[in-house]
Amino acid sequence: MGKHASSGKYAIVGLGVVAGPQPDRSERMIAAEAARLAIADAGLTRADIGGAIDLRRTGGGGDRASYSDAFTRVLGIKNNFYFTCGRGGALAGLGMAAAMSYLDRGIADYVVLMGAVTDWSQSQETRKKGFRGMAHAEKRGYWGKPLGDSRAVSHHSWMAARHMAVYGTTSAQLGAISVAQREWACMNPEAKMYGRPITIEDHQSSPLVAEPYHLLDMSQVSDGGIAFILTTADRAKDCAKQPVYVLGQGFGEVSADLWWEKKNFTHMAVEPAKKQAFGQADITLDDVDCAQLYDCFTAEVLFQLEDYGWCKKGEGGAFVADGNMAPGGSIPVNTGGGLLSCYHLGDLTGLAESVRQLRGEAGERQIEDCDIVLTTGHGGELVSPGMCSIHTCTLLGRHA
Repeated sequence: MGKHASSGKYAIVGLGVVAGPQPDRSERMIAAEAARLAIADAGLTRADIGGAIDLRRTGGGGDRASYSDAFTRVLGIKNNFYFTCGRGGALAGLGMAAAMSYLDRGIADYVVLMGAVTDWSQSQETRKKGFRGMAHAEKRGYWGKPLGDSRAVSHHSWMAARHMAVYGTTSAQLGAISVAQREWACMNPEAKMYGRPITIEDHQSSPLVAEPYHLLDMSQVSDGGIAFILTTADRAKDCAKQPVYVLGQGFGEVSADLWWEKKNFTHMAVEPAKKQAFGQADITLDDVDCAQLYDCFTAEVLFQLEDYGWCKKGEGGAFVADGNMAPGGSIPVNTGGGLLSCYHLGDLTGLAESVRQLRGEAGERQIEDCDIVLTTGHGGELVSPGMCSIHTCTLLGRHA
């Protein structure tokens, strides 16, 4: 069939990252700084930016309180449009799909997309009031909490437990995912867990939070912000940094088929998303040099390794235990440490690492001859705790 007409037509040209605890900054301040860094990274000015998309993440345990004002006003950007976008941890993929529409119609020459959170700082404040972790705004119709589904780990643990029951996966095999991503994080000075390696024994001895999930199966609680600039391939050639081209995108919903087939606890909505994205880019899985797989918990990584086809369904446990996703493995996965060991900014965490790998800016963890990266997003349950989540697949490349 060949490439889709849109493949390679758009590119990321600027990246801005604000990482680590930000106790004295609001989300809006973090957002403005990340956007400022992205604009500077692209060699652009605020006057070049024609549109902005604020990528807002929602948690599996409830919604975050919103905030007034916009980072674009703080920066003095005279944009033609500004709006919020996102579902669960699927932020960058959805935002890019929207931004490309505006670029295609000439509504903007450059679009800045940004996501920022202050989850860690907020959790410290709520702890002082006697709560555990960050307080969320209650979702209407969320029937799980009175029955014990108090946090995202509760209903995500069912996925891991079901996979174990059906395929014989073990907790230690899930631990291999945590260990591998910590190895990658220990090569990333920006990662929260930099310099803090772990072993399978550490994973197994960490507190059991929601069976079968241990503490080390869970993602980080983070502050920070990530922004990036999207433009057309023609304009990208004149920017300061190596362009990172959007080769293909795909989307899938658990509620389309898996929910009705009762496969929603052993599969993710990868199949339609993969078919769309890989078809647009006209590539196969063998062309992917590394993968940034959404990893709110360890089982999500294992499911995606199986569902994308790096191993057969039910064989993910053995695949990760053999070191295939770790440094030196057959498919480098979450090379910056991911949500488990770097920081949790939804799929923006993987997006930022993808850009760095394709630019050759990943330092010690740089993948040799990295030409194509797959990055995914996940979340935004429609029926919590029923796990009717979205899945996004974005293929990025060094060449158009």
